[in-house]
Amino acid sequence: MKTSASTSLIDNYFGLLNGLSKENKLRLIAKLSTSVADEVVENENIVDKFFGAFKSDKSAEDIIREIKESRNFNRSVEAF
Repeated sequence: MKTSASTSLIDNYFGLLNGLSKENKLRLIAKLSTSVADEVVENENIVDKFFGAFKSDKSAEDIIREIKESRNFNRSVEAF
């Protein structure tokens, strides 16, 4: 969403919510804050799922050697 469109949307919401009582505004603020905090925790959990996803007892040198040994090169040139 473009910045100007986003700002316009926020201004429209503010216009609608401006007539709420002080208590209702505070409840709304609490709910919005909670939803933002939940999104931050959810994003952190997604990163944690991928960190350390590959586990092996082999050393990095052994893994590299196995990868290089498993490569197959077919350098035959096909005639037209």
